[in-house]
Amino acid sequence: MIKKKGKGKFQKVVSWIHLWPSLVSGIIVLFVCLTGTLIVYCDEIMDMSAGESLYVAPQKNRISHEEIFKRVNDLNPNYSVSEIVFYKNPERSLRLRAFDAGANKLRMLYMDPYTGAILKEDSAVNFFFITAHLHSQLLAGTIGGWIVIIATIIFLIGCITGLILWWPKKWNKTTRQASFKIKWKAKFKRLNYDLHNVLGFYSLPFSVILSLTGLIIFFHPLMNLTVKLSGGDSIGLLEALPKVNHAKESKDMVYLAYKALEEEYPEKEAVNSWVYNLGEIGAFAFSSGKPGLKSVENADFVVYDRYSGEKIEVDPKQIAHEKTENIVWQLHMGQWWGQIGKLVTFLTGLIATSLSITGFLIWWGRRKKKK
Repeated sequence: MIKKKGKGKFQKVVSWIHLWPSLVSGIIVLFVCLTGTLIVYCDEIMDMSAGESLYVAPQKNRISHEEIFKRVNDLNPNYSVSEIVFYKNPERSLRLRAFDAGANKLRMLYMDPYTGAILKEDSAVNFFFITAHLHSQLLAGTIGGWIVIIATIIFLIGCITGLILWWPKKWNKTTRQASFKIKWKAKFKRLNYDLHNVLGFYSLPFSVILSLTGLIIFFHPLMNLTVKLSGGDSIGLLEALPKVNHAKESKDMVYLAYKALEEEYPEKEAVNSWVYNLGEIGAFAFSSGKPGLKSVENADFVVYDRYSGEKIEVDPKQIAHEKTENIVWQLHMGQWWGQIGKLVTFLTGLIATSLSITGFLIWWGRRKKKK
């Protein structure tokens, strides 16, 4: 921000807080915002990458979940399946999220639910897997995570101080035009100033939401507090499920998945289940809605006993836990209002990325002027 003559002590302090921490963390903020922006449309890009493997010719009978895991193991013994998505549309293939421990890469597998044929091993998700780790940890583990989170806190402070500095002392026609409109035909210095201030103002609410949800995701105690404030239990749904009983014969997960789609959620397009700990639990848990990479749009949850196939009544506090965590991820990923939410999040990411550049150019111009 450009300092003006006659500023009071408070304004000078706010200007200093807005400027110097932001300059120090600017390159990190730019990188974090850019990588976050690249992830927003990950679901749409993965569907495009999957292409024709999204669809199959419907048949009468579907394969069991045991056959699904056998087919994956035959394909690559290093694959570890963490999630399966079942679609209501009989022409849709199954989508399996699998991690290749040997190559240290994530894959999306598309499988024919009737024959078990692997239609495609798609590596597009691995790009977003790497980008997400760059976004959250700079691929530098815990130290990288702390660098990102400190930069995020500085960015959040910059949003608040920026609003204070943006706020006009007097509201009139001139200040309204200067505060809310960009002078596209102005010289570069003025245009850059407007791009920083005006776009920064319009994106402010969403920038704050993205920053706060990032902090909530990083700090587990903060996520637990958010869950408790929403009426949720500190224990999540998967942690509360009954343990596996190897003496009993398990029902078929595939049958129960489509039962959930037909009986519980006839209006939903899919259910997904996290199966990374399937060998340890005595129940099948499904979330319904539109599954994304990290969250589910319009999510609901249902659990079936693994051995009887009967629906298990889950503690509402555990459902509240899952829904709260899902909402936090929805807000952070842009999956909170369909394509409108994604577009707003994408544009906010672009603007947030640009703020470090336009802010640096404002400071650099002032520095040259002083010299």
